Amino acid sequence: MIQLKTFLKVIDNSGALVVECINVLGGKRIGGLGDEIVCAVKKARPISAADIGRSAAAGKLKKGDVARAVIVRTHKEFRRLDGSYIKFDDNAVVMVNKQGQPLGNRVLGPIAAECRQKRWAKVASLAPKIL
Repeated sequence: MIQLKTFLKVIDNSGALVVECINVLGGKRIGGLGDEIVCAVKKARPISAADIGRSAAAGKLKKGDVARAVIVRTHKEFRRLDGSYIKFDDNAVVMVNKQGQPLGNRVLGPIAAECRQKRWAKVASLAPKIL
């Protein structure tokens, strides 16, 4: 469960490494898997002169930027409809724009299947594994 002031790991190549949740969208106080949040970038990848021409997605976000993200992994267990539970080792997000398109072009690590069910098919298609 993700709420205000929660720090999350960014698992795409948008340039951000760690973000802090500043709002859960949809009129909820607590966000779960597949929910959209507004977050502030707390730590970002350094941009060097060699990285400028290499990847267009690598330096889109820098420290202090405010952006939207989708929750793809939570440490708190989530109960599925079949009665099973899914739980991850960390809290992680994928950065998206206002239209819902991912900012990065790679997603690193597995994501929950609930992301595909909650209108995030594009994010799920970039992931190497869906649990």
